[in-house]
Amino acid sequence: MKLYSPYTAFGLVLLALGCAQAFSVQDLPETPEDGELWVLLVAGSNGWFNYRHQADVCHAYQIVHDHGVPDDHIIVMMYDDIAYNIENPTPGKIINHPNGTDVYHGVPKDYVCGSVQPDIFLKVLKGEKVDGAMGSGKTLNSGPNDNIFVYFADHGAKGLVAFGEATLKATDLNKAIKEMYAAKKYNQMVFYVEACESGSMFKGLLPDNVNVFATTASNSTTSSYACYFDKARKTFLGDVYSIKWLEDSDKENIEKETLEQQYKIVKKETNTSMVSQFGDMDMSKLPVGTFQGPKPTISLPRPTHPPHYPPSWFSCGADAVPGPEVPVKILQNNILAAANAEEAKEAKEKYDNLMRNRHFMEQTVRDLIRIITNDVGLTNTIFTENVELTQFDCYYAAVDQFHDNCFNVGKNDYALRMLNSFVNLCERKFNIKDITDAIQAGCSHPPMYGIH
Repeated sequence: MKLYSPYTAFGLVLLALGCAQAFSVQDLPETPEDGELWVLLVAGSNGWFNYRHQADVCHAYQIVHDHGVPDDHIIVMMYDDIAYNIENPTPGKIINHPNGTDVYHGVPKDYVCGSVQPDIFLKVLKGEKVDGAMGSGKTLNSGPNDNIFVYFADHGAKGLVAFGEATLKATDLNKAIKEMYAAKKYNQMVFYVEACESGSMFKGLLPDNVNVFATTASNSTTSSYACYFDKARKTFLGDVYSIKWLEDSDKENIEKETLEQQYKIVKKETNTSMVSQFGDMDMSKLPVGTFQGPKPTISLPRPTHPPHYPPSWFSCGADAVPGPEVPVKILQNNILAAANAEEAKEAKEKYDNLMRNRHFMEQTVRDLIRIITNDVGLTNTIFTENVELTQFDCYYAAVDQFHDNCFNVGKNDYALRMLNSFVNLCERKFNIKDITDAIQAGCSHPPMYGIH
């Protein structure tokens, strides 16, 4: 997609008026060549409990597609196990709003299933060659005049986001951004990130002078929230932060609305988590359409006084649930909605099994902490304390050991909630070898999967 500058348009007008002869190239202001817009959309999770992440990403595709971004400039990474999932009452369709329209149609399947990996994501982002066996092979073939929009939705923890069966670390992401800036791989780049503690992906790491602006669903220490529980599908259809920006882009004139205006709307309406922004604040004055597509669409004007918004615009949030509690809430709802005693019993068994597995994981981690601290009171503090991450090397070493030897955080969503204890141990300057040795010694159970 070409991004024509006002100076290009000015020159074309001069030619059209037949007065270009009165001007030379030297008379026109210096301006970079026309650039293009590239879009990278990622849902890192899988499974029916996580329906909402792929629904969010599919909705984002419809927005950028409708605003004129061609498919060859849109790259989508998602597991693609929702549309035709046995749990789906409308096979081949995904919705992102109660009684909403299908958002799955037309979505490119560039990287699916096992190809949803952080290393592939970073290659795609940096425009490096990706083995065609892993997917479409498409990457961001961007240059110094091009803009990039990246949207990511999944689970997260301090300093990382879940990504298939692995994780993307904040330091690796920001290293890639700096490498791209040095290599002139973009003009300006925007990130929207939906994940718990997603602010930790950028806080203290993203410089304000590399032409990148980022907004996140939460700050560095709090959860993001899911919304729109659907009784027919027995899952949540969207995430609050994502729904707020997606539905705002649906109804606003994004060729005029600025990134800052959208951020403020989303922050105000997302009263469940601390929506945050990072990076180059001067970029926030740019139109949203600069990154989500420049083609105008028919928009519903936002009313002023008195407010008379359709109720559905604000309903996402009324039933909002913290991301980590989504599986619990879904199973509780299934018990209440059971049509008969047998169905209720089955739902209750699933709920009890979930809670047993969670308790086992929590107890395992408490035991690990006690090995390290040799103090019951301090163990309880470290298990519950909530501080920002600054000791990245210590923390990542502990996370890697825990991921490899205790609970795979990609295959066990709830394991992400356990990582906070390693933040606390590292921030209190416990020896990293003591931490990793305790993890290796204390995790003697066989591999476990599906602890949500």
